[in-house]
Amino acid sequence: LLRSSQPLTGPNRRRCREDERLLGTILDQGERGFVIDTRSAQAAKQARMSGGGTEPKSFYPQWRRLHRALERGRPLQESFTRLVEAVGDPQPSMDRWLGRLDSSRWLSHVKAALSTACLAAQCLDREGCKVLVHGAEGTDTTLLVTALAQLILDPSCRSLEGFQALLEREWIEAGHPFQLRCARSASSHGRGKQEAPLFLLFLDCVWQLSRQFPFSLQFGEQLLLTLFDNAYASAYGTFLCNSEKERSLCKVRESTHSLWAWLNQPEEQHKYLNPLYSHNPLVIWPSVEPQSIQLWQGLFLRWIRPSQHLDEAWAEIRRLVEGN
Repeated sequence: LLRSSQPLTGPNRRRCREDERLLGTILDQGERGFVIDTRSAQAAKQARMSGGGTEPKSFYPQWRRLHRALERGRPLQESFTRLVEAVGDPQPSMDRWLGRLDSSRWLSHVKAALSTACLAAQCLDREGCKVLVHGAEGTDTTLLVTALAQLILDPSCRSLEGFQALLEREWIEAGHPFQLRCARSASSHGRGKQEAPLFLLFLDCVWQLSRQFPFSLQFGEQLLLTLFDNAYASAYGTFLCNSEKERSLCKVRESTHSLWAWLNQPEEQHKYLNPLYSHNPLVIWPSVEPQSIQLWQGLFLRWIRPSQHLDEAWAEIRRLVEGN
């Protein structure tokens, strides 16, 4: 599984022979690979006018390109805004609530992300093929797909330690621009041009996995909520800046504390563990049928619906498991 930004072919269809050789050496003689482009074919074609583009078939004969369009900018932000407005409706009727939830299209974005991750996982696991994922810059929807695909395929990524390593590798070190994407509160009415809830969409997809496979992830919902909160406002430096270069220039690691160091303290760690966890060495294939994708109530309704009874239920489950 590889990831990159888009090739810079431009309107003149420039070649990069070093890149062609690099992708060629990954495949054996007669072997094929898949390029999963997280843009629509039309968007990828339009990107050529500004210097970007896609891999020309004639120069990458062993690679087959698949387009799976995932929103990453203003449309995704507007979808989330509409969902927040629906949740905040003071007097919603059933029909009005369901209509506003549907028109927000947030759950459609969740389904699209999971479907694309499943496609990448199927190419790797069932076809036995190499997969290259990219969109435009390779720091948004690209990371969304590669991180989810690894969660689906690799049981080590579903442990608490492995999930932290996955976030560090696929989001932080890979250069997701947290400072630009999470500049203000996720529910703020004011929006910056670069803001978009990509990391929130990833956490929502992980919650969907945890709901469909309640025994397979070592961590629970509380960890996902904590990560969401810290991505937007944190006392720790883990999600600061937009890249490793910026973090190095700002001396983030020398000047701030790590979120992981706090989470991994024994007195804190137990709050985030799933008491029902049982190591599952198999691939977990999520359902993306409409009835299987649900609203993440623990996040979106957290200030509306009290969680006291749910917290008490989890405490009782933990007590019973530890007692056994």
